[in-house]
Amino acid sequence: MLFLNQESGQGLVEYALVLVLVAIVVIAILTLLGPQIGQVFSNVINGLGGNQSGA
Repeated sequence: MLFLNQESGQGLVEYALVLVLVAIVVIAILTLLGPQIGQVFSNVINGLGGNQSGA
């Protein structure tokens, strides 16, 4: 009976591990594809006739 209360903590740790794994995957994808995504947005801005000075 003493071990029943520890199962909820185990579930919380499993959810935390899944969350960390998802965060690592997202960071890796953004690191690899970030410059390409930025280039796409630059192309869209230039295609619309906008400038990149931010003004």
